[in-house]
Amino acid sequence: MAKEFTARYTVTIGDINYGRHLGNERPLLIFQQARIVYLESLGFSEGDIGQGRGLVVVEAGCRYVKEVFLHDRLAVTLRPGEVSGKKFTFIYKVIRESDQAEVFNGFTAHLALDRQIRRVVELPEEFLQRCRF
Repeated sequence: MAKEFTARYTVTIGDINYGRHLGNERPLLIFQQARIVYLESLGFSEGDIGQGRGLVVVEAGCRYVKEVFLHDRLAVTLRPGEVSGKKFTFIYKVIRESDQAEVFNGFTAHLALDRQIRRVVELPEEFLQRCRF
């Protein structure tokens, strides 16, 4: 089973909407921030997962569970999901640290893109091994 990784995020004023809670689009940015930190911990980046390949998001989903407010400190847990052909997923669960409440969760689905030829390609084996898919 894939190992979980946790990144921290503090909600800023830019994350807050007119209803005074987290904007509905912000979870995707929070997922991205956690993914960037995770990939860096493995020696990768979204633009470089090995062999001249980068990641491209092709699908995303979010389930909102509880409101999130300014200055809330969030623990964003990411784990590699499944691989199906050239596509793979990351699964996210977000907990508010003050009360340990799950506030939202979701997923992102990715393909590997060869940036030079601008085509979808196979996922590098080293990337799959380091992520433990």
